[in-house]
Amino acid sequence: MQYEWAEDDFVLPYGVVALGLSAPGDNKKYVMYHGTTKESANLILAKGFRQSAEGMLGRGVYLSRDLKKASRYPIDCEECDKVVIKVKVNVGKVIAINHQNHPKQKTWHDYGYDTAWVPPNCGMVKSGLEEDCVWDPNQIQILKTIIPRPVKPSSGFGARGYK
Repeated sequence: MQYEWAEDDFVLPYGVVALGLSAPGDNKKYVMYHGTTKESANLILAKGFRQSAEGMLGRGVYLSRDLKKASRYPIDCEECDKVVIKVKVNVGKVIAINHQNHPKQKTWHDYGYDTAWVPPNCGMVKSGLEEDCVWDPNQIQILKTIIPRPVKPSSGFGARGYK
């Protein structure tokens, strides 16, 4: 079975900036997404986010402003067991980590940054989609969860019934 990821009611919360393609601005609030399993989502909803111990950007909570990116995680998980948690984040002070072996790739928080941002198509992520790592889970407010919807099999016809 195939699945699709979409929001039924995308509305920006008050004071939140839309996605856009530009770098997240310091001290702005953004809608972001975190992909996980149903079981982990239930724990996060009950107890809040916790930092990952490690990862491409070191410790922190891994998110993306791109639903498509978050819906890929966890990578080795059946689509029907995935959940994306939609959140509002105050990014604080942001640093762009825009190439492999960046001198602050895993130590950015030691330099006073609250969020590390990997720009799209910079060579850091195979998918070419942006990624964010937020140091403090208290900067993250859970808004809702999104589950994948099964896609109905095609009737064999293209747009407007043409084959």
